[in-house]
Amino acid sequence: MATETVDDIPYVPVSSSVAAPIVVKEPVSVAILVNHAEGPEKFNGQNFKRWQQKIFFYLTTLNLASFLTENAPKPKEENDGLIREQPDMFARTKDCSLHLKQLAMERSYSWGIRLRLRLRVKGRVESRELRQFHETTLGNEENDEAPEEEEEEEDQEQEIEVRRSKRARIEKSFGLDFLTYLLESEPQRFKEVVTSAEGTLWKEAINSEVESILQNHTWELADLPPECKPLGQQEGLDYFDTYSPVMRINSIRMIIAIATLRNLEIHQIDVKTAFLNGDLDEEIYMEQPEGFIAPGQEKKVCKLVKSLYGLQQAPKQWHEKFDHTMITSGFKINKCDKCVYVKETENGYVILCLYVDDMLIVGSDDDMIKSTKNMLKSKFDMSLANVILEIKILRASNGLILSQNHYVDKIIGKFKKNDNIMSKTPLDISIHLSKNREEGFSQVEYTRIIDSLMYLTSCTRPDLAYTVSKLSRYTSNPGTDHWKAIVRELRYLRYTRNYGLHYTRYPEVLEGFSDANWISDVKDSKSTSGYVFTLAGAGAAVSWRSSKQTVIARSTMESEFITLDKCGEEAEWLRNFLKGIPKWPKPVPSICIHCDSQSAIGRAQSNMYNGKSRHIRRRHNTIRQLISTGVISINYVRSKDNIADPLTKGLNRELIEKSSRGMRLKLID
Repeated sequence: MATETVDDIPYVPVSSSVAAPIVVKEPVSVAILVNHAEGPEKFNGQNFKRWQQKIFFYLTTLNLASFLTENAPKPKEENDGLIREQPDMFARTKDCSLHLKQLAMERSYSWGIRLRLRLRVKGRVESRELRQFHETTLGNEENDEAPEEEEEEEDQEQEIEVRRSKRARIEKSFGLDFLTYLLESEPQRFKEVVTSAEGTLWKEAINSEVESILQNHTWELADLPPECKPLGQQEGLDYFDTYSPVMRINSIRMIIAIATLRNLEIHQIDVKTAFLNGDLDEEIYMEQPEGFIAPGQEKKVCKLVKSLYGLQQAPKQWHEKFDHTMITSGFKINKCDKCVYVKETENGYVILCLYVDDMLIVGSDDDMIKSTKNMLKSKFDMSLANVILEIKILRASNGLILSQNHYVDKIIGKFKKNDNIMSKTPLDISIHLSKNREEGFSQVEYTRIIDSLMYLTSCTRPDLAYTVSKLSRYTSNPGTDHWKAIVRELRYLRYTRNYGLHYTRYPEVLEGFSDANWISDVKDSKSTSGYVFTLAGAGAAVSWRSSKQTVIARSTMESEFITLDKCGEEAEWLRNFLKGIPKWPKPVPSICIHCDSQSAIGRAQSNMYNGKSRHIRRRHNTIRQLISTGVISINYVRSKDNIADPLTKGLNRELIEKSSRGMRLKLID
């Protein structure tokens, strides 16, 4: 047994009705026998009450700040002078550190005096609000009840020092680019534009923009209605919806692959000032632009008839206008992609894809393509384009090639223009990346490189998918190892600058490859999924993905099964997309998915699942439904022949080149 001495107010039992007033004197030393070998008996009789009251007081102290005001509730006095109701003291406090070994909380006559004595004896009061409360709210009561201890309390409070943080303050740096951005001195007002050194060029650009706006009849001059303000947009009043759909990048590759299979004509068109074509449903006014005020009508304002750049609803209004134009011209919308329009006649068919203001027109009949372009030119201001979404479409002797070598040059020139070293693999398999625990550097620059690589990966470079997915997890705080890995990625880009996706003719086979890597990192318990779908001839990639799984797989079979579920979801979308393509064989045959895990295939083909994992049961039911309805079929493939393998792990140069050839990603001749 051990003995501990605690300075505290002796415990007074609390009656069930009224507690007698207590006169507090000097603290009394109480000897308490504590047996450290035995657990605390908190839930037996009197010990439970003591424990409960100690916790109640501790919570009360931690939540005291909002209550400690000049309007704090006063104790209610009955005829007998005793307190029957305690005020609610649960509120917040700022800094109150307290260590109490033993304390009784009872209903007494002066709860404020007792609380302060406990804070003085066993605590350190560091909150200014609490000190103010001592001087104002409780000052009168203390003068009446405990005048002898007032001087001692003031002396002790004066000795209390405010505890301040000792952590060194470090100024956050956003890099040199951030400072450069702040130092940009482009003119912000019309007068600054006119008087600037490049005023002539600015005037030409402004006149061209205003001329196209006037030709489009975007506004008309009108008197401002009373109680109206020019161009003050408020959600729910001046605009409602702002959403505008765009085409999936997978749809573009599917259309290009189909055009290659059938040797169709492809035209690329750009819409000038697309957002100026949308019709407005709301009544919006704006002031006349400075420098272009109509003479004699200076007091009038512009009433917008069509949408304008800067309006919240401009993208939505533009898409509605284009959608209405296409439907009234006899086009139908693909059910899987709302930005793909199809028109079929006896003479042939034409397919149009829209991504904001970029269009891709594919058709089997030249006359239908010309009539479609003429119809669009009569409605909108059109121009021919050589590049769509930073993608070049090149014609070869046996098909089409998608290339982004000009975009690769932009990335290298912007981030690594002075480095001529090349790397033959995108990732060093001997380096295991992990979260940076130290101070990072150049976070903004790192994020910009990742953004550029992600767009390149999503368009034409499936060989970068795993590395970019891996490096993008550390954008919040990149370290030295992460920067080494991203520099190696840029060097690999320089080595594979002239790579492109080659689409060739025949046979019309759509198939998929699925793979997973089960817990390759000891610090991360989640696996990596990867899949690839190929179409057209020797199998050029039309859809791919590499991502970290959202759930923890208990085995290799479960990780492969989770990937099969994601792969089946994409296969169902691709199959439904082909249903809306004219002249495609109907019904669309099932899509064969190749998997290198026989246990996962056996689980998918089994009608029963007796496991305990709820998320695996749900995925099993989904895959079984896709198989039974003829959407997919699953086939075994050896790991060395699985072209989805580089989307789940880092590989050596020979395997990367082999899988790239399997996806028809190769050097452009």
